[in-house]
Amino acid sequence: EVQLVESGGGLVQAGGSLRLSCAASGFTLEDYALGWFRQVPGKEREWVSCIGNSDGVAYYADSVKGRFAISSDNAKNTVYLQMDSLKPEDTAIYVCAADRLSRTRCGPFYSNLRYSVDFKGQGTQVTVSA
Repeated sequence: EVQLVESGGGLVQAGGSLRLSCAASGFTLEDYALGWFRQVPGKEREWVSCIGNSDGVAYYADSVKGRFAISSDNAKNTVYLQMDSLKPEDTAIYVCAADRLSRTRCGPFYSNLRYSVDFKGQGTQVTVSA
């Protein structure tokens, strides 16, 4: 059974940092692109970042570029999202995702709102106070 379990969310002041983790089971990270979306109730899902484990290339949405960093540890089957210089507008539920088709050049796939990734987690809440 495929599972993606996020952790590391919480409440932080603006300018602070958080590190999200996503533990994957039931599949091998090397064969997938891993990524993060965020969702605010009543708003459209927003893509945040992805990394293709086939090519190791990371992509970021313009809204987080230079502040967030995605990485993966294949030995631990875990993907991370380091979030620095957090802003109140980063407040959202952050959802981890995995997709096989986009394991190379994941950016164009993940950034397409009409594209459905293979697997998603339940999400972890991140709240940034002003």
